[in-house]
Amino acid sequence: MKAHVLVLNQDFSALTVCSVQRAFVLIHLDKADLVESLPQAVLRTPRRHFAWPSIVRLRSYVRVPFRRIMLSRKNVLRRDGFRCQYCNQRERLTVDHVVPRSRGGKDQWTNLVAACIRCNNRKGDRTPEEARMKLRRKPFRPSHVTFIRDYVGQVEDSWKPYLFLS
Repeated sequence: MKAHVLVLNQDFSALTVCSVQRAFVLIHLDKADLVESLPQAVLRTPRRHFAWPSIVRLRSYVRVPFRRIMLSRKNVLRRDGFRCQYCNQRERLTVDHVVPRSRGGKDQWTNLVAACIRCNNRKGDRTPEEARMKLRRKPFRPSHVTFIRDYVGQVEDSWKPYLFLS
């Protein structure tokens, strides 16, 4: 029962991930419909067997007013996979401004990257080009789908069309 179930809005857009138990309750209360199930698994009660949900769709549309991921140190590190974007190290991470604040660099998704303390000090008050350091990946604004994928770990193949990963 610790598996994850993708929850879709009425328009088939990805909303969140929940437990199998929660998905079963939503289906049982007629608040959601089963979209996909795992063929090799079943839920058993003393009298009946039910399909093991993998994807459920809510019957009524849920308006989500704010879907942006908040800019925070933790979310920058999460977006970058908790790895230094200069040397790929995982220890003693901090957040680095690609364009330093002293040169007009802003606190925004496209200017912040995870960096180990050593690389951050080496880069100093310079741009990566001036410090002759190469970024592993260009910084970007993540979507909520990115965080759903990272939270779950390995995404099932049946989820990919709904998460736009196919």
